[in-house]
Amino acid sequence: MASTGRLSNGVLRVPRPAETSQPRLAPGCRWGIHDEQQVVLFPEGMIRVQGTGQSILELCDGQRTVQEIVATLSERYNNADPVKITEDVSRFLEALQQKRIVDYQ
Repeated sequence: MASTGRLSNGVLRVPRPAETSQPRLAPGCRWGIHDEQQVVLFPEGMIRVQGTGQSILELCDGQRTVQEIVATLSERYNNADPVKITEDVSRFLEALQQKRIVDYQ
C-alpha cells in the first residue's frame, strides 16, 4: 500500500508513484457497467474513465510497474515520448489515489 500522505491546508497529499510502484484498483473498487459504458465503481460512487485514462487503469493490475505501464503506452501510441507519458500517468494515478480509487506499492 502507498505510504500515508500528509495534510496540507486540510488536503491529503499523497506521494506520486515511483517507477517501480505496482498500481492496482484499491480495495472495494472494481470495474462495472453503467448506461452501457465501462465505469469504476467505488464505495462512494462511480467514475467514468475513457480514452487514455481507461488505457492506464486497465494496465493497473498490481503486477505491472509504472515503468512497464509507460513502456506499453508509449508503444501503443506510436512511440510517444516516455517522459511525457510518465508525467501524465503519475499525475493521473496520484489523483485517483487521493480519491482512494487506486493504490500502489
